[in-house]
Amino acid sequence: MSRIVDVVVPPRLGRGFRWLLASSWTTNLGDGIVIAAGPLLVASRTQDAFLVALAALLQWLPPLLFGLWAGALTDRLDRRRLVITVDLMRAVVLVLLALAVLTDIASIVLVLAAMFVLGTAETFADNASSTLVPMLVHRDDLAVANSRIQAGFVTVNQLVGPPIGAVLFAAGQAMPFAAEAVLVVAGAVLVSRVELPPHRVEPAHRSHIRADIAEGVRWVLHHAAVRTLVLTILIFNVTWGAAWSVLVLYAHRQLGLGAVGFGLITTVGALGGLLGTLTYGWITQRVSLANLMRIGLIVETLTHLALALTTTPAVAFVIFFVFGMHAFVWGTTSVTVRQRAVPTALQGRVGSVNLVGVFGGLVIGSAIGGVLAQHRGVTAPFWFAFVGSAVFVVLIWHQLRHVAHTDAQDAPEPV
Repeated sequence: MSRIVDVVVPPRLGRGFRWLLASSWTTNLGDGIVIAAGPLLVASRTQDAFLVALAALLQWLPPLLFGLWAGALTDRLDRRRLVITVDLMRAVVLVLLALAVLTDIASIVLVLAAMFVLGTAETFADNASSTLVPMLVHRDDLAVANSRIQAGFVTVNQLVGPPIGAVLFAAGQAMPFAAEAVLVVAGAVLVSRVELPPHRVEPAHRSHIRADIAEGVRWVLHHAAVRTLVLTILIFNVTWGAAWSVLVLYAHRQLGLGAVGFGLITTVGALGGLLGTLTYGWITQRVSLANLMRIGLIVETLTHLALALTTTPAVAFVIFFVFGMHAFVWGTTSVTVRQRAVPTALQGRVGSVNLVGVFGGLVIGSAIGGVLAQHRGVTAPFWFAFVGSAVFVVLIWHQLRHVAHTDAQDAPEPV
């Protein structure tokens, strides 16, 4: 058993990273359970399309509203304690929601409010958690460490969690939320075993939190490599969000898939991501991170083109499989590049700027995709995504050579 553990998590990554990884996989399982149970609970309380859509929006809003604040708090407080505190707060909300469902007093308003609170707590927990890896792992091992974190997300969050959530919901509507509460508490206990070097800012040296936020934003704007990375993530989430916002309509009208077929899209993409986890170490030994990012941008651009052209489900599933592998490789690489470039004291704030770019792009893209699909058909968002991505790749191509070769010791000091 120990040999298997050593293969999955090499000893050089350290004992602290093993505790963090166990915590990440545990909480990701809980989040995966609610990925299925959350929409099912909303649908059981209302058939109003607006309220159903509002539930999704309320989960996207917290990173936009509180992402920068979460980053500032992450950089000024004890990061491990912040993760533990927020996870315990999430567990309390989940227990209260489960009790409300069990006693049949969970109205749609209460459910939506709970989702917003959980999304807000997750914003703070995820931002703080993402800063722990570079504090525990040597920079040369960040790619391996992040691939293990992402592997847990792909397997337990996307593949294992949702089916369990659906089964638990069918057995009793309160059960999946109680199960996530238990898993979140377990994740908090596991991360409490992690020992970090000193990093919190003493009260006597703290500035106003708005000044901390401004410092993080200015640092990104003055750092060419990280600025390029954040801009790329923003633009590609606009194009991706435009196409994927109408994916359910595309699957039905363009591919002729029913509900089961649509569900398989996520499964196939997750399987592609799983292949990415198994081959990432081999890939990074042979391809530089800068070239990996270039290849990823090309793959995503061609994915939009291929989906716009095909009407064959089998072809589309192959495309979704490749895209799933790309998404894993790109996500792991972008996190690794950012962690290498950003000083420890700014990891939270720079990560939060990146987070706002991610969700800001999704919101803008979803709005564009909805309008295009309504007036030009379900393939129009995919054509928009292809053209927009292609133009951006051409404009950003030469800048990417700098991204993967910038380290924290070469980065500008906080301004």
